[in-house]
Amino acid sequence: MTAPMTGPDPETIREVLRRLRARQGPFRPGAPLPIIDQVVATVLSQNTSDVNSGRAFARLKERFPSWEQVADAPPDEVADAIRPGGLAAVKARRIQEILAEIERREGRIDLDRLRGLGDEEAEAYLTSLPGVGPKTAACVLVFAMGRPAFPVDTHVHRIVTRLGWVPPGTTAAKAQALLTPLVPPEIRHELHVAFIVHGRTVCRALAPRCGECELRDLCAYGGAVPVSGEG
Repeated sequence: MTAPMTGPDPETIREVLRRLRARQGPFRPGAPLPIIDQVVATVLSQNTSDVNSGRAFARLKERFPSWEQVADAPPDEVADAIRPGGLAAVKARRIQEILAEIERREGRIDLDRLRGLGDEEAEAYLTSLPGVGPKTAACVLVFAMGRPAFPVDTHVHRIVTRLGWVPPGTTAAKAQALLTPLVPPEIRHELHVAFIVHGRTVCRALAPRCGECELRDLCAYGGAVPVSGEG
């Protein structure tokens, strides 16, 4: 009978980050957005590139100076503003549902009250909003609130699966639940960002550059790729 996977130990995780940092240079976290802005920006980031989601967010803010105006606007106008991000009709409906629910609960469209909540309470609040799952909540916690969350997006999911940190077939949500307790809290933000950069440049979905990867000797997938077959 095969023993259950226990995941990577903290020393391995720190070594992975050390190697990625050596390649990528110093970690420079971006300026945090207001909590509500981060919620909307993360919804817009789903199933699209950062460039397209950033363009959609900028157009939304330009078209509607306040979140109250977004909440009250005709859905097709919101969809038109965020069209560069893809799935515009679906995302417009979701954003308006979220804003309406926040206004119902808080009496205004503002989430600054979450700063006074503990990590688990804030996460529970966020995931209780329409369509906000664990990854979106973790992004809000780490990027807007400076909390020690570890979001597992497409890039992170691909990398941790290839490294063998989670069993094959593990969903992103399950991977996040498994790995968050294992990643030292003080490096979760930095490791998340380092993995995203690594996923875009080296550990790509198609034609990963295993031959130039500094994690290859630690990687179940990369170690199985013959040198002659690398992209």
